[in-house]
Amino acid sequence: MNHPAAQADIQADVQASIAQLWIHPVKSCAAVSVQEAELTPTGLAWDRAWMVVDAEGEFVTQRELPRMALVQPSFKLGQLVLRAPGMLALHLSLEAAEYPRRVRVWDDAVDAWDMGDLAAQWFSDFLGPDAPADLKQLRLVRFDPEVQRLCSAKWTGGREAVTQFADGFGVLVASTASLDELNERLAKAGEAPVDMRRFRPNIVLGGVESADEDRIGAWRVHTDGGVAALENVKPCARCPIPNIHPETAVSSPAVGDALQAYRQDPRLNGAITFGMNAIVLEGDGLVLRVGQVVSADWRFD
Repeated sequence: MNHPAAQADIQADVQASIAQLWIHPVKSCAAVSVQEAELTPTGLAWDRAWMVVDAEGEFVTQRELPRMALVQPSFKLGQLVLRAPGMLALHLSLEAAEYPRRVRVWDDAVDAWDMGDLAAQWFSDFLGPDAPADLKQLRLVRFDPEVQRLCSAKWTGGREAVTQFADGFGVLVASTASLDELNERLAKAGEAPVDMRRFRPNIVLGGVESADEDRIGAWRVHTDGGVAALENVKPCARCPIPNIHPETAVSSPAVGDALQAYRQDPRLNGAITFGMNAIVLEGDGLVLRVGQVVSADWRFD
């Protein structure tokens, strides 16, 4: 006899799969493509666990320093390894933290851990020369796992959901079809195609139509250890970061201009959106893998 959950999923409105998984260990630095990732209440393990701040503890992103796109993280033997052009690699233990400090990400002031002077000097040396005067001296901080940074209850329906240093929600979801549509529009405008790194998602869905991620409600991932449940709760408003080439850190307006033509979202008063912010409902400790089956039903608001 089939399990009741399997029966229900056969009848789900949408059958999809995980096409890509991405982790962004340091907020606004380059992404790491992975074949599997542990799901936690705050999203994928190690995603946005570290953040660059200025001397006052204010978060810094590619909006201010586009060259952050060139900082490439990787994981090796219990270390976070950071590489950048012209720099020796910076090796940080995944257990390392120097001293506590208060930092700010958007409107949230949270407790974090400073990663010490060596990490601070590394980021200041790479990013500082071209930075404005107030961003010459930078520090790297780590999210305090004892802290709960709550997502906006307005969008979670009053449910408690948490994130680390992400902009506002634990998981960002996109689809290969949505990127394909954008690239078709770019081609018609005589522009080069772009890849998914521009949009900094965590989970990319395959087997759906363009923008289906906008329209589904709670969705389920069928893992070896059980079923994980997530829910797309808020469209992701886009700043100029998708205009920044991930390999050169050079910005051009083509992506933003293309999105402007068809991605103005009335749910955010006409803001340009691409992808959906999601929260984790169930599945702490389950392992998500590329290729796993996803099922969902349409949402009717």
